Amino acid sequence: MLGIVDYGMGNLFSVSKALERLGADSFISDDPKELSKATGIILPGVGSFRDAMSLLEKQGLDEFLKRYAAGGGYVLGICLGMQLLFDESEENGPAQGLSLIPGNVVRFQGMDASGHVYKVPHMGWNRLEFKHSSPVTAGLEADHVYFVHSYYVNTDEAYIAASATYAGEVPAIVAKGNVFGMQFHPEKSGQMGMSLLRNYLSLVEGKEKA
Repeated sequence: MLGIVDYGMGNLFSVSKALERLGADSFISDDPKELSKATGIILPGVGSFRDAMSLLEKQGLDEFLKRYAAGGGYVLGICLGMQLLFDESEENGPAQGLSLIPGNVVRFQGMDASGHVYKVPHMGWNRLEFKHSSPVTAGLEADHVYFVHSYYVNTDEAYIAASATYAGEVPAIVAKGNVFGMQFHPEKSGQMGMSLLRNYLSLVEGKEKA
C-alpha cells in the first residue's frame, strides 16, 4: 500500500490517478501515523523549496519521513519532492532539506559554459541517460520524460541513476538505498514514466510479501 504525502504543495491527483492505472492500492494523507502504515511513500511537490519544508515541518512530516526512511521504508520524491530529499536549497535563500541524500539544490544560470543562453525554467521532454543500475530503472531502455523545473540537484555521481542534458548534465533519477527521486514528472511522462512507477511499485509490493 502506497502512501502519498499531502502537505499542500503536491500534484496529488495526477500521481494517484497514475497509480490507479497501474492497479496500485494507495491513499493520500497528511497524518504521520496513518502514513507510517504504508509500505512505500511518494513525496510529490510543486512550488518553492522553503515553503514546502515549512509545511512539512509544521505537520511533523519532516521528522516522520526521516524516521520512515531510516527504518528501511521506501521513499520516492517527485519533482520538488526529489529536491526536498537533499541537504539544502538556495531557492529564496538557504533552506534546509530532509538530508536523506547528500547534496544541494541550485538554480539554472541561464547560460552554459560556452555562453549559450537557455530558457529557465527547464520545461519539456528530455531523454534519460542511465548512469548506474537501480531497481527503479531495471529492465528499461532510455526514453524521454517530461521536466518542469528552475532548480536542479548538485550531488555525487554515486547517487545519480539517470541524467538528462540541459545546458549540461542534470540529475534526473537519484537513488540511495531505499530512497529514490525523480526530477521529472513520471505521471506525465507517458509509457516511460509509467514503467518507472511500476518498478517502484514492484519494490513496495516485494516488501509487502516479505
